[in-house]
Amino acid sequence: MQNVCLNVQQKNLRDTFPYPIRKKSESVATNTTLRVVGEENKDTAEELTDRFCECLLEDGKSLKTIESYGGDVKGFLTYMKEMGVEFRGELKRFYVASYRNVLLEKDFKPATINKKINSLQSFNYYLIEKGYMNENIINLRRDRVKIATGSEHQVEVFSEQQVNRILFYIQDQKKVSLRDRMIILLLLFTGVRVSELCNIKIKNIDFLIGHLQMSGKGGKFREIPLKEEVVEAIKEYLIVRDINKYKDSEYLILGQRGAIQRDAVNTLLEKHTRQGRFEKKLKPHTFRHTFCTRLINKGVPLTTVSKLAGHASIETTAKFYINSSKEDKIKAVNML
Repeated sequence: MQNVCLNVQQKNLRDTFPYPIRKKSESVATNTTLRVVGEENKDTAEELTDRFCECLLEDGKSLKTIESYGGDVKGFLTYMKEMGVEFRGELKRFYVASYRNVLLEKDFKPATINKKINSLQSFNYYLIEKGYMNENIINLRRDRVKIATGSEHQVEVFSEQQVNRILFYIQDQKKVSLRDRMIILLLLFTGVRVSELCNIKIKNIDFLIGHLQMSGKGGKFREIPLKEEVVEAIKEYLIVRDINKYKDSEYLILGQRGAIQRDAVNTLLEKHTRQGRFEKKLKPHTFRHTFCTRLINKGVPLTTVSKLAGHASIETTAKFYINSSKEDKIKAVNML
């Protein structure tokens, strides 16, 4: 891991950083001075986790990534504590293998377990870099949970009938505000992540040609064409947005405290799930999966879907959406 200087965006992250950040003098003493492997370590598991997360911040990782990695490491260290192990910075092969088996016994999804293993490998590299240990004891090929071909990355999507139900439901302005209607249309017809949705700025929208410029993971920009009904929904919302006390905000979607937050989006979708009596929960990522799946089902090339979704590579798109859905497999068998 190479430490880099914090840019303006990363400095802003410090305001919401979930782990304690030490003073610069403390960082020099603890983070940059390499230990001698085998030397007695007086650092607690909590201190090691905090320093690992601060290192991720300095490496330019997003707050969401840091929370994910930090949470995974804390979960592992909690397991160590429950097993009577006082963790002092040295991972052991036995510990990781045992933890993996416990997660399997508790019926964690393979994807979740593999994410935790990835986080532990990153922690392993950090401990090596800082001199707490001298070998990588995690082998992803060996430690990740194997998934049978044809069963990997099963995603949850709305059926065409469910999509139509949602579209009919949001027409009722007595039940759905103009803001919430616009949010649902954006999720359904752009496939943006909930974090991206919250960060849409008015200047990102080109009303003349109907395009949305999106900044996604890793600061990568992409352009998403907007359906006419989405553009109209945004324009209608902007009229009522003008009476919000935070109307001068650069962000498109406003809540009670300014720019809307992801928790507020999840809450309003939960409300509409109950109010609309939908069988399948309205969740941001289900809308995203539905967006990509519908495009592929309509014959859109995988490369185009990958670019619209903002995936790092076409392999990511293929991994999630090329495999047949559970419903498709049932239909196929019933045709015999």
